[in-house]
Amino acid sequence: MRYIVSDIHGCYEEYRELLEKLRFSDNDTLYVLGDAMDRGPEPIRVIQDMMSRDNVVYLVGNHDYMMLRTLKRLAVEITKENCETHLTTEDLLNCYYWIQDGGRITSDQFRILPRDEQQEILDYVGNALLYEVLEERGRELILVHAGIRGFEEEKDLDDYDVFDFIYERADYGRRYYQHPHKLLVTGHTPTLLIHPDGQPLVYQGNGHIAVDCGCVFGGQLAAYCVETEETVYVKSRQKK
Repeated sequence: MRYIVSDIHGCYEEYRELLEKLRFSDNDTLYVLGDAMDRGPEPIRVIQDMMSRDNVVYLVGNHDYMMLRTLKRLAVEITKENCETHLTTEDLLNCYYWIQDGGRITSDQFRILPRDEQQEILDYVGNALLYEVLEERGRELILVHAGIRGFEEEKDLDDYDVFDFIYERADYGRRYYQHPHKLLVTGHTPTLLIHPDGQPLVYQGNGHIAVDCGCVFGGQLAAYCVETEETVYVKSRQKK
């Protein structure tokens, strides 16, 4: 089976419980639509678990991008030659914005790792995909983190850049693809902000499937199954 989750945000216990409920095996594939790190209690454990599995496909999210942009600059040896020139004002601002947006817990856990493990994590996140396309019984699922900025139906997905996929929230009131069986699958926007009643459930409608059920905000962690179109949930252990 193929499962889609998003925005784990360091919720390691919920993530492991979800895999157990799915009876996730080597024959299955997990697509994570970005933002496994930041905000929640154990982001590095989440990333390390994902890295240990050959059947996890990771897509880049905005928190991945902020982490990578910052830590690639910080995770270097500072020497007498570069101590005054290595970090720029832009680097410091990027670090500040990332920390303010939930990056401190990731930074604190990352910096105590051995240098080789730090580099493995940076390489893993740096190789995350911009998008993925899945097909199942005549349906075509377009997987991205947040949405598609500047969307044009005839535009090839390879013609967009990373910022088009990771920051701008999908417009759930708009059908992007006119074909009824071509769907946009996203995370980034907690579904409690999409459902009129504020329920943390996967949203399906108007050509969209939204799977970020706000686990780190006290909602749920969800896994949507491509083959069965069913969803498995784990309740959040985080405070609302």
